[in-house]
Order: sequence, then C-alpha cells, then structure tokens
Amino acid sequence: MLLRKKVCAALIVAILFLMLASHSIQRRHFLPLSLTLPIIQATPTNWERTCGCIESCISDFGGSNWFQQRYDKTQEPVLRTNSIMDPDALKWWLVHLQQSGNDRTPEDVMAEMFKVIPSPTVDFRPLTSRCHTCAVVGNSGRLRQSGNGKIIDSHDSVIRMNKAVTRGFAKDVGNRTTHHFLYPESAVDVDHGVSLVLLPFKLRDIEWLTSALSTGKVKMTYMRVKDRVAADKNKILVVNPVFFKYVNDHWTERHGRYPSTGMLAIIFALHICDQVSVFGYGADEQGNWHHYWEENRYAGAFRKTGVHSAEFETQIIHNLAKEGKIRLYL
Repeated sequence: MLLRKKVCAALIVAILFLMLASHSIQRRHFLPLSLTLPIIQATPTNWERTCGCIESCISDFGGSNWFQQRYDKTQEPVLRTNSIMDPDALKWWLVHLQQSGNDRTPEDVMAEMFKVIPSPTVDFRPLTSRCHTCAVVGNSGRLRQSGNGKIIDSHDSVIRMNKAVTRGFAKDVGNRTTHHFLYPESAVDVDHGVSLVLLPFKLRDIEWLTSALSTGKVKMTYMRVKDRVAADKNKILVVNPVFFKYVNDHWTERHGRYPSTGMLAIIFALHICDQVSVFGYGADEQGNWHHYWEENRYAGAFRKTGVHSAEFETQIIHNLAKEGKIRLYL
C-alpha cells in the first residue's frame, strides 16, 4: 500500500514537471499574442474592408504590390473650386498634351467655368455601408454579339464615352448611362440626369464647355466643334488636369504622349467606384479600333490611337484584371 502511494506521488511530480517545462518552452519560442496581431492584420478581413462589397473593394490594398505601387487614393479625379493643383503637373498638362495657344491663365478659365456650372459636391470616398459597382463600357466592335447588355445595366453606374450609342444595340451594350466621357471634338448631347464628364486635353476645352453651356461662341478648337451641348449643368464633372499626369506617370508610365480616353475612364472609375467591370476594350496589333455601331470596319471605322500606346494600355488593363481589381469582359 505504501509502495503504491509512493508511485502515485512520483507520477504527479513527473506530470507537474512536464507541464512546467512545456510552458517554459512556449514562452521562449512564441511571441506574445499582442505582438503577433500586426501580422494577422496584414491580410484584410471583411470587417477591415473600406466598402460594403462582399468580395473585395478596390481601395483595399491587401494582396497586390503591383496595384499599391500605382494607385494613389489621395488623388482628386474631378475639378472643384477649391482644388489645389500641383504647379508641375499643371504645367505638364498645359504644355505636353494638346496646346491651344491660349494666353489666358488656367485660373481665369476655370473661374469663368464655375460661374456657369456649380462646383461638384459629390463625395467619392468609399463607405462601409454600400458597394458601388461600375461598368466602364468602351466602343470596341468586340461588343457586337456579346449579349452583355443586361450585365452592364445591372451596375450602379454605367460609364460610356465619346460618340457611344445604345439605341439598336441594347442587347449587347445595355441602355443605361450615368456618366458620359467626352471632349469637344467628340461631343454629343447628354440626357438629363446623366453626368457629362469633360476630359480637358487642353485649356481650350474648358473654354468650350463654358461656351457650349452659355453663349455658344466657341466653334473651333483644332477643328470645327459642336458649339452648344445639351447637358444637366448640376451633374457636370470636369476631370482634374492633375489627374492626367497621375495616370500618365503611375499607370501608362509615359508610354505614348498621354493616356487615351479609355484608359482615363478606367482609372477614373477605380477612384470613384468600389468594384469595376470593363467591357468593349480591344485593339488590333496596329493600335486600330473598330466601333461597334459601324458596319464597315475598313471605311473610316478604324482609328489609329496615334499619341497613345494601345499595346501598353492593353497590358495594364489585363494586369488590373489579373490582380483582381477589375472584371474584364472580352
């Protein structure tokens, strides 16, 4: 009986010794929980997302170093009365894009414009209470017979550009438009409730917008242009000239003289939307484009991108899809 008690006591001592030894090893080889938390937080979780989307948000950086190196969330994509513009970026915009030989200062031209249209009050910052989806619809002939119309129209915002048409093509391109990107040489009337988004490739383009909404006196840029345009003044947006240089430096990396309308529209969408789908983009190996509404693709339908690098821009678009930042429909 005495022997049995001694054996039990010895076993208890051995178990206590092993427990203490194990605890000592853990203290030596594992960091305290409070120190390991930053490592866990490096991978975004649902409650850390900047928007209300179930899958992902564009403004979430997790998982793509390539995207982090290019995307600058501090950029202001639209011009406002209180916009602070970097002088070097503004100079680049005035000199490097389409010079208009204008002697007026940008400040004077912009101040005159904001007498005709109000400064935008829309807030593009993401909210955890919503998931703002956007479709950016290009004009490539690839849209013909695509059957993507319903998918396009299902997005919260639908961005179209230049002389895009929907009548007769709704099955493939949809019929909703919330934002229409254009410049004087590609101007069309915009339906009430749609945001006309001006891409000012030169100072003269801002003068044209002011005139087209008021006096109609500007009838020429480097070519004859539409002297008046129908649009909802309260919804007009003008892309910030500084944004052009941001896209040129960070995204197209100075390939071509400056970015194309299509490229600017996609990067613009990355800054105002939580999720972006892209439709109707594509060029041939010569950088030519075929518009989906043109019947004969050889009779003026192909347009050389010229000052743009179609090949490099296509590569960027495919990289955005590969990194999970856009959904690309080909």
